[in-house]
Parts: sequence; structure tokens; C-alpha cells
Amino acid sequence: MPDEAQNWTTQDVATVLRYLGSDPETGLDSSEARSRLQRYGPNELQEQGGRGPLLMLGEQFSSTMVLILIGAAVISAFLGKPTETVAITAIVLLFALLGFVQEYRAERAMAALKQLAVPVVRVRRDGSVREISARELVPGDIVYLETGNLVPADLRLIESVNLRIQEAALTGESEPVDKETAALQKADLPLAERRNMAYMGTVVTYGRGTAVVVATGMETELGRIAELLQAVAPEATPLQRRLDQVGKALAVLGAVVAVLVLVIGVLRGEPLNDMFLTAVSVAVAVVPEGLPAVVTVTLALGAQRMLARNALIRKLPAVETLGSVTIIASDKTGTLTINRMTVTVIDVAGHTLELTGTAQRPPSGLARPVEEPLVEQPPTIALVLAVGALANDASLQPDPESGRYLPVGDPTEGALLVASRQAGIGPDALRAALPRVGEAPFDSERKRMTTVHRLPEPLPSSLQPLQNVATPFVAFTKGAVDGLLQISTHVWEDGRAVPLTDAWRERIERANEQLAANGMRVLGMAFRAVPVEKAEEPAEALEQALTFAGLVGMIDPPRPEVKEAVATCKRAGIRPLMITGDHPLTARFIADDLGIATNGRVKTGQDLDRLSPVELAQVVGEVSIYARVAPEHKLRLVEDLRAQGHVVAMTGDGVNDAPALKRADIGVAMGITGTDVSKEAADMVLVDDNFATIVSAIEEGRVIYDNIRRFVKFSIAGNVGKVLVMLLAPVLVGANVALLPLQLLWLNLLTDGLLGLGLGMEPAERETMQRPPRSPQAGLFDGGLRRHIAWVGVLIGFAALAVGRAYYEPGDVEGGTWQTMIFTALAFMQIGQALASRSTESSLLSIGLRSNRPMLFLVLITIILQLLVIYVPFLDAFFNITPLALQDLGVAAFLGLVVLAAIEVEKWLLRRRPQGERRG
Repeated sequence: MPDEAQNWTTQDVATVLRYLGSDPETGLDSSEARSRLQRYGPNELQEQGGRGPLLMLGEQFSSTMVLILIGAAVISAFLGKPTETVAITAIVLLFALLGFVQEYRAERAMAALKQLAVPVVRVRRDGSVREISARELVPGDIVYLETGNLVPADLRLIESVNLRIQEAALTGESEPVDKETAALQKADLPLAERRNMAYMGTVVTYGRGTAVVVATGMETELGRIAELLQAVAPEATPLQRRLDQVGKALAVLGAVVAVLVLVIGVLRGEPLNDMFLTAVSVAVAVVPEGLPAVVTVTLALGAQRMLARNALIRKLPAVETLGSVTIIASDKTGTLTINRMTVTVIDVAGHTLELTGTAQRPPSGLARPVEEPLVEQPPTIALVLAVGALANDASLQPDPESGRYLPVGDPTEGALLVASRQAGIGPDALRAALPRVGEAPFDSERKRMTTVHRLPEPLPSSLQPLQNVATPFVAFTKGAVDGLLQISTHVWEDGRAVPLTDAWRERIERANEQLAANGMRVLGMAFRAVPVEKAEEPAEALEQALTFAGLVGMIDPPRPEVKEAVATCKRAGIRPLMITGDHPLTARFIADDLGIATNGRVKTGQDLDRLSPVELAQVVGEVSIYARVAPEHKLRLVEDLRAQGHVVAMTGDGVNDAPALKRADIGVAMGITGTDVSKEAADMVLVDDNFATIVSAIEEGRVIYDNIRRFVKFSIAGNVGKVLVMLLAPVLVGANVALLPLQLLWLNLLTDGLLGLGLGMEPAERETMQRPPRSPQAGLFDGGLRRHIAWVGVLIGFAALAVGRAYYEPGDVEGGTWQTMIFTALAFMQIGQALASRSTESSLLSIGLRSNRPMLFLVLITIILQLLVIYVPFLDAFFNITPLALQDLGVAAFLGLVVLAAIEVEKWLLRRRPQGERRG
């Protein structure tokens, strides 16, 4: 549509219709509709630039580590080593397959968006009402809306009869919006305040209306979100970037070492072909072949553990990313709150009641279940609740799964029914006792609703204050407090009506303002006796000379478990933010209650539009509450936080959250209340919609990252030792080749594979959630890892060389005892190294051998396999080694204990340092 489309809200209905060339009485004619369909295209969301399955599969083989392994597999095949070729190829294929499956599922976000389209809509064409496919809608079409309809396009309302539309999925506003047709004064209002518009993908919850189509397909607000979503390019996770850096460094190191080994061997008279094979084997030995497999399996096992804690991981690398999160940017509605309007305060003359029990979240997560009555209430409060239950069109329906009752209908009216039942007032019984005989329905101009009821004999306990009413009928009115005060003449106090004086009026207005300032929606309750002859009169006659009964304050309250989860995040050095489309007052009240913010500062989407990039960078460092934000604002905030070096987790459940979920380092969607769009765009889905589950997932992510670092530390230190043996054996031992290629590969696959997998299963260390997250800028080797790798590698290398020198005799050939001792000593030293590496700080005795049973089992398997190679005749011949005497085997095992003890001493020294200097 043209630029004028930005001003639909500020133009009156006649101007809009004239511009669009449409008539509400006749609609478009068929030929004009076909012409516009060719011009604007079908009313559907277009998928752009999607990656095909083959491209996604090819990308799995692009990382440096995988390319190195592919090269190693090719060279092994060329050199006639089928065992090594098959093992390395299997690792590569497993890694690629798991990554492909996860990414293929992630690319379905657009499919979920397109499912929001409405299949059939009622429009006026050629002067008559007909049903057509929503794909055929064009700008200028006249559309009819009824309760339960999905809005099929972006519409300018031209008629609204008590029309309310639920826009939570698009705006974050938890309450349905009352719609009107009048032109608005401001042109730059947030989406949630454009009351004369209806937007594609939202739901009509009450009333009916007529509207003209102003935008279709990708020109709608939903289409703009689709464009934002598709503009977000996939990026490597912190773990993927760090592993790629490790791969490049190891590739260079492997090439240098291979050249050195080749040159040294040739200079000492070894055959070129044999030395080429040895050089390639050493180069492959530098690379931890098991790293991609261990990382993938560790992430997969972590994902399974997270699922047991109600966090479903959709993309494996996201498991580790959680452990590096520095900021959680959370949507409010349905994430921090229960997504159900709930009565929390009742204010009457002389009494104020807080209904804290209404904030409990049901197991189903769909709505607040109606509990058994809590307590008998004071008569005036019971009267207010009875008014709210009678002037009400919602209902309570039994839930067959839970056996409880759930409110059905307008969320505000449903909240009133829940509150009345909790206070001991049965809405169904009350309605049966007081049949409705007349009504004045709610409309957006009066902003109130009145119902007339016949009084029974005797009166229910909740209506005992009305026992002296002489007429057989009573009118009950609920609505905006300001409007009710204008038509009220009395106020109910201590069982009687007293004149509504200026003092009373001031007190009621002050209570109304205070509740509204806390982000609540406030309704007033009033009543009047109605003579028989006026029971069926129009609203204007019924709604006068009312007696004001009290105020009801309601809000979408925070989930009870979230407050502790927020506190845990702060203790773990994670900063929580609230980013919502809801009202600033409501956002600040919820954020303050949960402890998200302490300074009370709130920025709106309009505020963000006025900020320069420099100013925004300063604001995001100080402000933790953002309200009335549009999808592009959420995206901008996430991008700015990431630009400052933060690792951002974004939570949400609406369509409006999807672009930010996809852009964030880790997108977290709600599994129960979340839309399909948000789930498909997210990296993780909370099965129970529980914000506290994020904290559990973050702890698991930290454990996984720690385990991956343990494996890298263990594997590379061991490989450094082997490289030193290969490089220095000609000088320190006297042998040209310390280990044969097959022996090197066996040690790598045995230790990196089995022992590395055991390290990947290590449970959480103490204080995992008591330390700040790892800096996003920190490398995989920061925090003393380089120093540890260096000294442990040197220890293992020189210990193996010392053993070789002790057993080597001039003239010894390959496969002798000296080579078997080097081979076996390296295996046992890496076993001792793996056991000691289970914890960064705690001793092996304190954590216990049985705290990681899989590791203990894999250590035993490793020992058994090594002994089989040494002592089974056909295996020792295959590996070209000599069986060892028992005392020689004892020497190798003793060296393993030496390495274990040396690392334990390092950890003891580390524990003596101040807390802040222990970890990187």
C-alpha cells in the first residue's frame, strides 16, 4: 500500500473509504477485486530466502574441526588404514546428522506463521455478502467480524458493536482491547493503542464489527514481523566459534609438527615413505578426533537432562550457550505472569481485601483453575463480588482433565467469577437465585454494563445488605469508576446507603488512582432498586441514582515461582530485563514485584525511537523495563545488547516475540501458551511455561560448558605429551620413531573417545550458580587452561620419554619392550589425568569415584582394552608390541598415579587462592 497507509488511524471513516475506493453498502465489484489481487498479490505471508535441506546438510561439514577430520579420514584411507578411516568417518557423519536435524526443524518458523491465515472470511462483494478464501482479500474489501473470528488482514474499523479483540500474540497486551471507529489524534501510537484498527492474526473475543481492508499479505503488521524474522541470519554460537578457533590452531600446529617429524626422520636415515606415514599420523594425533563426537554426545545428553527438567532443546549448540548467558530479556505476558486477568484487590468503605490466592498457576497452564472457597467475606465485600458475578456474561465450565472449573468468556469477567467463587459465593447458584430480566450491554462509549435481576425470598447471604430493598428488582452495574461516580448519588457504608459527598468522592477517586498507578485495571460496582415498571427500560433510565458499592482491582499477576528464579539469576551474575508490549505502569508494577528492577525506570517504544545509537547503548545499561514496544524495538534491544558483548537469552510466547527470539543468542519460547511461531523461532521451549525452568537450564548449560573445557584440557594436554614423545625420541631415547602410526591412533581414539566421553558426563560442581557467567569474550583456553595444558603435557611427554630411555638398548627394533612401555605408560598416565581432571578445584577424594559412575565404568573399559592389546596374541602382533612383565606393567600404572597426584597438588594450590582468582 502507499505511504498514506501510515495514517489510517488518524483519518475518519469517510476519508479512508474514499481513498480506498470502497463503499460499505456494496463493497468492491468482482472485476475490481481481481484487478487489485493482481496488483497486490494474494493475502498470504511470503517465504523468502529459505535454506534448502541440501544446503543445510552441506553447512554441517564447514567447520575447521570437521574439515580436519575429513582430511584425516581421506589420508588414512589413502594409506590403507581402514580402521582409522571408518572410525573418523563415523564421527563426522554423526556430528553432521544431528546438526542437520536440529537446523531443519528451526527453519519451519515461516510455516507456522503462514498457519495463522484465515481460510474463509465473510466480505461484501457486488452488493451482497459472500464467503471467500482469505487469500483473495484485497485492500478495499469490506469484512465482517464476529466473536471467535481470526482477523484475516489489517483492517480499519468502520462499525464496532461492543467489539473487543485479543491482541496478546501481536502486542503483548494481556487484556482484550475495546475497539472504536473514531479517528485518533496521534499518528505514532503504539500498536496496542490503535483502537480503530484490527490486525491480521488477532482474535475477536466479544461483539461484532465491520471493517475495510487496508493491508494484506506482507504489508500487514504480521507481514512486517515475517520480514524481520527472515532478515535474521543464523549465526554461530559462542561454543561453535571457540571450537572453530581451536580447530584452526590445531591444524597449524599439526602441520608444523608433521613437517618436523618428517624432516628429523629423513635426516636420520629413515625411509621417506615410512616417515611420511608417521608424519601424517602425528598430525592426526595432534587433533582430538573425539572432540566433535564428545561435544555432540555431551550436548545431546545435556538436552535429555534438560527435558527431564521441562526444557526442550531444539538446537543442540544452544545447550552450551545457556551456560554463557549474561542477560535474560523476558516478555511479560505469559512468561513472567500467568496470562490471566485476576482480581487482586477489593476496596470498599472501611475494608480492603487482597486476594493473593488468585495468582496461583494451574497445572495445565491454560487458565486459573477455580479453587474451593477460601473464606467467608465481610458483607460489603461479598456484595461487591456478587455485583461482579451478576453483571457478567462469562461462565465457569468444568475441565474434564483436572475436575475443576475454568472461566470461559471475556478475561475480565472471568476473573470476577473466579474471585466470587473463591470468596465463597457460587456464581451459578447466585444467577439461578436471581434470574436476569433485563440488561443494558456494555459498549465502549458508556464503558459500563447493567443487568436487572428479580430478588428472591430469602436473599442469598452475599446479598443480605439488600434485605431492606422494597422493590422486587435490582439493577447491578459494573464499569469505569469515573463514569459510575457521575451517575451515583450514594455510597454503601456499613450496611446502608449514605450520600456521596465530596469527601467520599475524593476517597474513591484516590483509591482508583492508586490501584491504576500499580498497573491494575479498576472496575467500579454499583446498584439501585428498580420498580416493576422500569425493569425493562433502556440503559439511560436504569443507570442513574446508583449506590456505589466498591472498587475491584485486577491484573495479570506474576507467577509465584518467578521471584525466586529472578533472585537466583542475579546471584549467578545474570541481569534480567522485561521487554513487553503492555502498559508502562503494569510493566513497572510487575517488574518491581519480581525484583527485576530497583530504580523504577521505564522506557517505551516511543522513547527508544527518539534515542540515537549512543544514547540507546547507555540506556540499556541502566534501564531494565521496556514497555509498549513493537517487534522491531525488541529486535533492536537484543541487537544492541549483543553488540555490547552480552550473551542474550530472549523469552517470549507471542508472534511479536519471534524475530527477537531468533536474533538472540538463545531464544526461549513457552510450550503451553506460546504460539507455533515463537516455538519454531526459538532454540529452547519451556514445557511447563515456568520462568524458573530457565534457571535450571542455565545451570545445566554451565555444567556442559565446564565438561567440554575439561575434555579439551584433558585431550590436548595428552596430545602435547604424545607430540613431545614423537619429536624428542630421536634425541632423548635414541629411537627414530617412538610410536607407530596405529599405536598413536589407538591411544587417541581410546583416551579421547572413552575417557573424554566420561568427562562429558560429569555432574555439576559446587557453586556452579554462585559465580558469574563466563565472559563472552573469553576464549576456550582462558582461565589458566594454557598453563595447565603446557605443564601436564610436558610431564606426560617427559615421563614417557624417561621410561623409553630406561628400557631402550642400542640396536633395539620397533615393537620391543621399550616401545610397548612408552605406549602403555601413555595410556595409564592419561587414565590418571582423566580421573584428576574431573573437577577444576575439588579433589578426587572429596567428589568420590562413584559420583560419576559412567566415568568409572569407562576407566575400567579403557584399562581392559589396553591390557587386551598387550596380552592377546593376535592383537599384540597387530599393534606390533611385546607383552610386558608384571613389574613393567606396574611401572606404567605407577606413572598414572604420579600424574594424578601432580594434578591434585595443582588443585590444592588453586583452592588456597582467593575465590575471584580461581576460575577463568
